[in-house]
Amino acid sequence: MKFEELRQAMIAAMKAHDKPRKEAISSLIEAIKKVAIDEGHRDEITDEFADRVILKELKSAREQIDTCPDSRTDLKEEYQFKYDVMNEFAPQLMSEDEIRQVLTEKYADVIATKNKGMIMKTVMAEFKGKADGKLISKVVAELCSNS
Repeated sequence: MKFEELRQAMIAAMKAHDKPRKEAISSLIEAIKKVAIDEGHRDEITDEFADRVILKELKSAREQIDTCPDSRTDLKEEYQFKYDVMNEFAPQLMSEDEIRQVLTEKYADVIATKNKGMIMKTVMAEFKGKADGKLISKVVAELCSNS
């Protein structure tokens, strides 16, 4: 289980006296627990649930890196380290080609409408936690313009 894997990694970091790594993993565990409590899943944290929270935290960490001023290299390095550690536990997202393949195989009829909003609404449930929303949007836009 992913949540247990995170706990074991945190314990290993503590034993190795790797404080920055321990803090990054600890923040992921805390985020998962908080969302689990908020959504009433405290005792049943599934891999999919953990993946969803990890992806959300990864996105927040990426935003921290992107918005950090270039003059603050110390902070940027700290944020990048945290992002890299979180990325170790993140689920593998689908590539652009994999997204395109699923869309053309399963949703050809919806794509034929060329209504990007309707297409996105229809396919997002399929890709939730499996692919980046921006990448999905890009592929949908390409398919709508090419069809």
